[in-house]
Amino acid sequence: MKELVQKLRKYEIRIRKAITTQMQGDFHSVFKGTGLEFDDVRAYQYGDDVRSIDWNVSAKGHGTFVKTYREEKEQSVFLMLDVSASQAIGTGKQKKLEVGKEICGVLALSAARQQSQIGIICISDQKEKYIKPAKGIEQAYTIIKALHELKPDSLKTNLASGIKLTLDIIKRRSIILLISDFIDVNYEKELAMLAKRHDLIVLQLMDVREKKMPPMGIVPVLDKESGRTIWMNTSGEEFQKRYFAQHTENQSKIMRICQKYQANYLAIMANEDYVNQLVNLFRLRNKSTKKSA
Repeated sequence: MKELVQKLRKYEIRIRKAITTQMQGDFHSVFKGTGLEFDDVRAYQYGDDVRSIDWNVSAKGHGTFVKTYREEKEQSVFLMLDVSASQAIGTGKQKKLEVGKEICGVLALSAARQQSQIGIICISDQKEKYIKPAKGIEQAYTIIKALHELKPDSLKTNLASGIKLTLDIIKRRSIILLISDFIDVNYEKELAMLAKRHDLIVLQLMDVREKKMPPMGIVPVLDKESGRTIWMNTSGEEFQKRYFAQHTENQSKIMRICQKYQANYLAIMANEDYVNQLVNLFRLRNKSTKKSA
């Protein structure tokens, strides 16, 4: 546990130093959100930005109204980690789930140092672990310890129910990081709802074999979630085409949803150094927030 915390601290320092250097001293927060939250509506005045018009209120026929905002005094960060069996796969040194846990630990430490509220929910096809958002370094250590000790009760996946659970728990607009390999179906509607209500960051964990599988002939393939073994001809052209087309379509679907609702998306390979990828993501978020401010 001590070695794990030291490792995560090193990663956190790398992330903070890299972003600060690239932003040339103009960096404010790893978890920089919009900085504003909805407050009220008022009558439209000449010179107001038409993009701030509240069309629902204006449609009632009592005039044209614009939304007003107030500065957020406290940034809340919530982690969603998929801990189902498909995450327990990895070609290199680390499995997808281990990488996901590490990322959660690094982000928990970063949020704690920036005085942000930080909480986490671990999901399979049920709630595996929930830690209510709170501030401070002790909260970060609580999250890291819980992830280190976690042994999921279920092997299955149900992203839709996990997202619904999060929507029920987190009412106030927050930065939500959803970390999963997204090997599931029928979760698109719930993902769109999450992106609409919150400042969403999607981290899709991938294994190299999901993008490139060598032809090995007819081999037994274990479905970790169902426990069934299926024999597949991995050398067949039809299998290769269908397998990778399905994976590519799934990734494209997630990216389309993120683009539509202005959520951030990042694909992370389990066998690669994820720190630089996270650095680039938060640098882009900081720049885009600065432009919109």
